[in-house]
Amino acid sequence: MSILFAITGVLFALIIAYLFSFDRKSIDFKKPVIMLIIQVLLVLFMMNTTIGLTILTAMGGFFEGLIKVSKAGIDFVFGDLQNKGGYTFFLNVLLPLVFISVLIGIFNYIKVLPFVIKYVGIAINKITRMGRLESYFAISTAMFGQPEVYLTIKDIIPKLSRAKLYTIATSGMSAVSMAMLGSYMQMLEPKFVVTAVMLNIFSALIIASVINPYQSDDSDVEIENLTQSTEETDIDSKTGKPKKVPFFQMIGDSAMDGFKIAIVVAVMLLAFISLMEAINIIFSGIGLDFKQLIGYVFAPIAFIMGIPWSEAVSAGSLMATKLITNEFVAMLDFKHTLGDVSARTQGIISVYLVSFANFGTVGIIVGSIKGISDKQGEKVASFAMRLLLGSTLASIISGSIIGLVL
Repeated sequence: MSILFAITGVLFALIIAYLFSFDRKSIDFKKPVIMLIIQVLLVLFMMNTTIGLTILTAMGGFFEGLIKVSKAGIDFVFGDLQNKGGYTFFLNVLLPLVFISVLIGIFNYIKVLPFVIKYVGIAINKITRMGRLESYFAISTAMFGQPEVYLTIKDIIPKLSRAKLYTIATSGMSAVSMAMLGSYMQMLEPKFVVTAVMLNIFSALIIASVINPYQSDDSDVEIENLTQSTEETDIDSKTGKPKKVPFFQMIGDSAMDGFKIAIVVAVMLLAFISLMEAINIIFSGIGLDFKQLIGYVFAPIAFIMGIPWSEAVSAGSLMATKLITNEFVAMLDFKHTLGDVSARTQGIISVYLVSFANFGTVGIIVGSIKGISDKQGEKVASFAMRLLLGSTLASIISGSIIGLVL
């Protein structure tokens, strides 16, 4: 039964992608099939083998350790403000982003991340033939997040074709930055968060290969320059070459970047949660439940992904909440319902929620690319809704695939 629902969920996503394809005649179905096989093997290895489970446990333990370490600084700065008898979301979930961002900055500075990104990207391209730029970006966006990841290719963006822009933007919406993982793991099961990150890399490329088929020859990009770290984006006025910022300046910049992310997420949560509450009050005034209504819209999709019909409306409500607001709002809602749904539903929805596929992210991507090139930003804006559709379908594929082992 798990196999059947995994197939129906994936087929649904591919059929919708086919219907909205820019060029149906050019679709090379061998590419998505190869990537789907990789996903199946990946999820079976990670969730059904001793080595895979050990890796997941180690990753979860690593990020839990980072959260504990980050709390040393948080306790020192905000100790007397802590809600001792309760749970303060900003202090416990968002502020650890500052330390994790610094750690990522260090790995990027000493060239560990660029090295990993380069060779994993090469390996993925050898298998999928999606293009060296596309494969690089699919990996790097899972490391750096957005809008930072676009800085690593800012010199290339003005040269990119419309097709390449769609593919990298879909990867950007389907992935989540490594800095966010610790926060997600405090609301979801760590093993599902780690698995979702890996599945989403391929899910985004699968959907892009159907909605946006083309032959990538990388003729319009200089691949050799892709592995520069984000700290090397300043140009030396004398030599004209990228210069590396001092180590401790990088530490400070990374800390501020992490703090900015925490503040932005906190402000968005304030706005969206209050907005959702206002909408709920309005609908309850006429005897309706807004969350249940949007749940009915997504319930059939939840069902074909493998979620029992008795839980499909609740799951559909979370799926819609993520699309309308963001993944944090949906995860907070999900945290309150974890005890009321089956383990299968928990796994599928957990994986589905781990991505940036929502209306707000479309604006971030358009703004980020427009900040680098007005012309390219206008191109991305022209296919914004199809971009949102593609990234949502990618989440459906990832959620369906995890159902194989639940």
